Amino acid sequence: MAIELKQQLKLSQQLVMTPQLQQAIKLLQLSRLELVGVVQQELQENPVLEESMDGDEELPSDVAKEQEGEAASLDEPSLGEVPELSEAASAAAETAEAAGEAPDISEAEKIADIDWQNYMDAYPQTGMAVQREDDERRSFEATLTRRPSLSEHLEWQLQISEFDGSERRAATWIIGNLDEHGYLRSGLEEIARQSGEAEEVIAAALAKVQTLDPPGVAARDLAECLLLQLRSLGILEGLVVEIVRNHLDSLQRRDFKKIAKAVDATVEEVAEAARLIGRLEPRPGRAFGGEDPIYITPDIHVYKIGDEFHILLNEDGLPKLRINHLYRDVLSRDSKVEKGTRDYVQDKVRAAMWLIKSIHQRQRTIYKVMQSIIKYQRDFFEKGISHLKPLNLRDVAEDIGMHESTVSRVTTNKYAHTPQGIFELKYFFNSSINRFDGDAIASESVKEKIRKIISAEDSRRPLSDQRIAEMLKRSNIDIARRTVTKYRESMHILSSTKRRQVG
Repeated sequence: MAIELKQQLKLSQQLVMTPQLQQAIKLLQLSRLELVGVVQQELQENPVLEESMDGDEELPSDVAKEQEGEAASLDEPSLGEVPELSEAASAAAETAEAAGEAPDISEAEKIADIDWQNYMDAYPQTGMAVQREDDERRSFEATLTRRPSLSEHLEWQLQISEFDGSERRAATWIIGNLDEHGYLRSGLEEIARQSGEAEEVIAAALAKVQTLDPPGVAARDLAECLLLQLRSLGILEGLVVEIVRNHLDSLQRRDFKKIAKAVDATVEEVAEAARLIGRLEPRPGRAFGGEDPIYITPDIHVYKIGDEFHILLNEDGLPKLRINHLYRDVLSRDSKVEKGTRDYVQDKVRAAMWLIKSIHQRQRTIYKVMQSIIKYQRDFFEKGISHLKPLNLRDVAEDIGMHESTVSRVTTNKYAHTPQGIFELKYFFNSSINRFDGDAIASESVKEKIRKIISAEDSRRPLSDQRIAEMLKRSNIDIARRTVTKYRESMHILSSTKRRQVG
């Protein structure tokens, strides 16, 4: 069989991710704050883009036709299908610009001729602050502050406490070996080897550090931490100290009967001691650790006006973009510029137009997805979490005529302010739990029912997971005990044995 070369034509289809499509997908999954950051970066990098407070401007005819052809290939809905984006134009500014008015030069010159320094000295006004020179003004960074860390708080106390030279050096090493919870995780021998101080000096310094604020700091385990806090309260002996020293494991299991038998006390006395121990702080460094809270800014606002729900996209801080008119003149037909310059400007204009269209497309898609969610979850928006229905991405994707991956990107890291509170868009998509009558209920609604059942239980006789499952079955919800356990743990609710209270 001879080997030979042949040529043949073959037609095939393949999906090509153009840079424009990649940009649209990237913008679609960004939150509002992330989108503002991207837009600000584009404003700095693309000289064609600028912020606009006016309406949309017309583009050069050749660029507009090219962009219309590219937009038509994407088969996107028209801009008229959704409400207008943010309008923040100033009527006074528009009137002045339309009339071509200019400031009175003579009046401006008169104002500029005034010696304001001598004027202020000659005519002082009560209550007016004296203006500083530029180099004397405090910068914005100088007015900022932050919460001190645990180590900084302890080192500040170290400077005003009675430590000799070697103990102060040893205390500095001890503070440096504390974890974020305030516990000392290194042994005395290791600290002595690191610092070069004697182990006796390390032990003496540790005893003094443990007297600093917050109480319980520099403890090596939970029992020592609690004993240090009891000592700061003046409790040096008694039932509470005995329980912390020898029966902490039984206390964590809420086995009061075993503790009462071991310490020769009543169950009520053990329960009272347990309540006192429960008010102590197991993590002394909690107040100094962690980052400052991050507050959620919703991307969507849902308002109920009459019997209808209205959607308002949050565009606070999002600049409205347009093409700079100076670069539009470069692309005009009568412009006499070099071909390289014209090609550069045309590429930048094309990139700017794609960014603007991608942002508009993102806003339209978010609006459609929220409309569909309200359509399926109307009972939730009107009555609350207990009326949440099962919903998946496919239902919304089929309703708005888009792919599931698009809906998934839209609902990622985005929050909606609703009459029932602020919820992530992913919250409205949850699995279903069957009912005995053939209907289904959302898993979040089942969690809410479990939370209400536990909150209404008798604390002295808490309900087991099996008992809760039986109660839900009487409410026409087919659920297993292990599912109740999974939902309870996801809500960070303790088991029945650890929820039990005595007295």
